[in-house]
Amino acid sequence: MNRIVRNALVTVVTAGALTAAVAPVAMATEQTRSVAGVQAQINNPKTVKAAAYNQARSILAQAGSQTAAKSHPAHGTSDVPVSYGTSLLAAARDEFRAADRNLPAAQKKSDMSIPHYNAIHSAANTMGIDRW
Repeated sequence: MNRIVRNALVTVVTAGALTAAVAPVAMATEQTRSVAGVQAQINNPKTVKAAAYNQARSILAQAGSQTAAKSHPAHGTSDVPVSYGTSLLAAARDEFRAADRNLPAAQKKSDMSIPHYNAIHSAANTMGIDRW
């Protein structure tokens, strides 16, 4: 009987030690999961600098986004919520896709013209936003 209890106790302690050793590695792997040839997914920041938002807004307006042109620049604060930036990018993306729907496929990337695609990604990089 003592042998069974001892073996069970050793098993529980070993399992606990393995879990404690493997958990940090598993968490680190989960946060920056990457596949060969694919960029690791990074979460969006919680806030965006107002100057970066205004610059991204300007990039999109110059590319032809009416939504960006009509939006108000951020002022009176150093940071704005990231949702301001993601909403601006999503609206411009939808607007560009609608405007470019009749272009030939060879002139499009992600259902919009290549200059519009480049403007969206330039604006996103300016704000540090990866997903919108």
